Amino acid sequence: MSARPRPLQWGSFLNNHFELRDWLGLFALSAIWGASFFFLRLTAPVFGPVPLIAVRVFFGFCFLFPVFLARGLLPQLREYWRTIFVVSLSNMSLPFTLLAYASLTLNAGITSILNATVPFFAALIAFGFWGVRLSRLGFLGMVIGFSGVVLIVFDPTAIEFGHEALIAIAAGLCASLFYGTASNIAQHRLQGVSGLTVTTASLGFAALTLAPFAWSQWPDMNPSTSMWVSVFTLGSLCTGVAYLIFYKLISRIGAAQALNTTFMVPAFSLLFSSVFLDEPITVFMLGGCALILFGVALTTGKLKFSR
Repeated sequence: MSARPRPLQWGSFLNNHFELRDWLGLFALSAIWGASFFFLRLTAPVFGPVPLIAVRVFFGFCFLFPVFLARGLLPQLREYWRTIFVVSLSNMSLPFTLLAYASLTLNAGITSILNATVPFFAALIAFGFWGVRLSRLGFLGMVIGFSGVVLIVFDPTAIEFGHEALIAIAAGLCASLFYGTASNIAQHRLQGVSGLTVTTASLGFAALTLAPFAWSQWPDMNPSTSMWVSVFTLGSLCTGVAYLIFYKLISRIGAAQALNTTFMVPAFSLLFSSVFLDEPITVFMLGGCALILFGVALTTGKLKFSR
């Protein structure tokens, strides 16, 4: 007699132990990070990818540095600065710039959906370089997720299929690859190091690394005041404030729960880009987003078969 199929159940995503302020924190963080893709789309054509990100990380660093000093975390930086510098390249300098480049061609919603593939790359790198087991369900989740990427790529309404679009999509996926690399390095080489130390130092290193390139690529015409306000918001709110909320959530509900923002950021990004930039929300985008997030849920264990 064959066994009955086991239904899928949401694992840690639906947590009855969340308090109201935890849910508010998750939604606020998701909205802020969703808005970051809107600001990238708005400002990247004006500043250019490298100058934009150099200014973004500088503002973020200026916001977090006083908090970093107040908490007495400088000794950690002295001990781990070499590893943090590598994380800075793979978690900020390179992926931030690649996403800004992608934003020159792709609308904000699509860029945020591509960014939701980070858990796939993190799992693949953990499997390939650190020997972390990848289950068949996790592998299935990756296949489903990347099929969502394919669906978005062939959206005739949102993407004008061509050379520039393909490069932009590749840039978005490469950014996810770098994020996945950084998460593994941090997990295996920076255990016990404060997230605030890693983020603040990474922002500082990124600002120093990008500064000479930003100087050489600075736009001929000085951006308007409204564009400067947008970049300041991108750096201070979408980077500085967002990370403080993120660390507060981690201290209350744990890192795995805090990363549930992965499932909500694309929704806010699609909303903001549609309302403020009049960018279309298509069936292909919604379908691709659903496949990617379903795949992420399988790969990360948020969605499991009951026993």
